[in-house]
Amino acid sequence: MQSRIIHVVVREVKGSSPRDVGAEMFVAEDAIAGTIGGGRLEYIVTLAAREMLASGEEQRHLDQPLGPEIGQCCGGRVELDLSLMRAADKTRVEARMRAALRARPHVYVMGAGHVGRALADQMQFLPVRCLLVDSRPDELALSGADVETRLSALPEHDIVTAPAGSAFIILTHEHSLDFLLASEALKRGDAAYVGLIGSRSKRAKFRNFCKKECDGLLIDDLTCPIGAGGSRDKRPSVIAASVVAEVMAAVLPE
Repeated sequence: MQSRIIHVVVREVKGSSPRDVGAEMFVAEDAIAGTIGGGRLEYIVTLAAREMLASGEEQRHLDQPLGPEIGQCCGGRVELDLSLMRAADKTRVEARMRAALRARPHVYVMGAGHVGRALADQMQFLPVRCLLVDSRPDELALSGADVETRLSALPEHDIVTAPAGSAFIILTHEHSLDFLLASEALKRGDAAYVGLIGSRSKRAKFRNFCKKECDGLLIDDLTCPIGAGGSRDKRPSVIAASVVAEVMAAVLPE
């Protein structure tokens, strides 16, 4: 972190507001990290923080309305604490951020084809640890997303050893492999999301597969088709957008 930084925290919310209690941002003379909701509120608070940096002020409390007075329509009110960070404060925040990164939910994209790569492209910007898994090095190499890529000869092992609460999006190049991976994900019983690409007829075939090959494994927790609540557009990026919405709703706390 830069040497002189104001830490901004939303302390109390009354009525409607763009962010909840605990939302934070960090304001330096020439940079900002994090957000308390953007818009006019964030502009006002950023100015206040930079006034503090210029004057040497170390603490300030703001009680800010969010209605027409500042050109916003939320209609609520927020109280914010602004404080100049000391070295110990920076150390604590950096440690907290590292812990938060480690605690991010894992999202396994099982298959690096067109839709798998489109999913990785979008997941890279979200608060999850995305892993793009495939047995084909050429397909993995086509992904330019800033996510973990994993060349795996036994992708079912990646599912079995994943942390509890992981999400699994299964869209490989073979139906038989899809069925194997989806059944392994469902057998865990602790997945936040298990999605299988395909149609309703594929879901029916998978149900029959589980009855015959998996001791009657139930598929009630399976999402198939995936992204069905979104657009019917079949372009990979559009499919991915619908699936990402499903997965994020499943893995993030309410």
